[in-house]
Amino acid sequence: MAEEIESAENKSGSKGLMVVLIVLIVVLLLAVGGMAYFLFSKGALSNDNNTNGQEQTEKSVEESDSYKTAINDLVLNITNSRGREKLMKLSFTLKSTEEKIESIVEKYKPEIIDIVISQISARSSEELLTVGGKALLKEELIDEINSVLNEVTASNEDIQKDSIKNLYFTTFVIK
Repeated sequence: MAEEIESAENKSGSKGLMVVLIVLIVVLLLAVGGMAYFLFSKGALSNDNNTNGQEQTEKSVEESDSYKTAINDLVLNITNSRGREKLMKLSFTLKSTEEKIESIVEKYKPEIIDIVISQISARSSEELLTVGGKALLKEELIDEINSVLNEVTASNEDIQKDSIKNLYFTTFVIK
């Protein structure tokens, strides 16, 4: 008699487990089907939207021609607010609308480095380590580099004025 009760409990327990597993599988299949429908209806995986996105990207690159050149591995002395000296290693890339920017920067590299040294030495290491300090430094470097490049290339009408549009820090280490 006791054996019959145990076997009945085992059968009902396994049936309950089977029902739960079937329900979980059905829910999982519905979720996968819903995601597939969402992705295909929104066009995330459809071919038409992918080609349109590629065409728009190519158009935006063509419309806003930009050229880049880098100034690498400047090592500068800076001070903190207590007057202690630290070393800074700095590299950055200039983004420009001028296609000759690489040769222009190479030709006037001493002037550009002088601007960087002047701007860095006017700040403390604490200021340079803040997000706002870096953003301000970036803006002032762009303005001053454009100003110098405008002066030295004023006689050449082929070169655009204020051609430096952005500056990207690629190395910014203070020790």
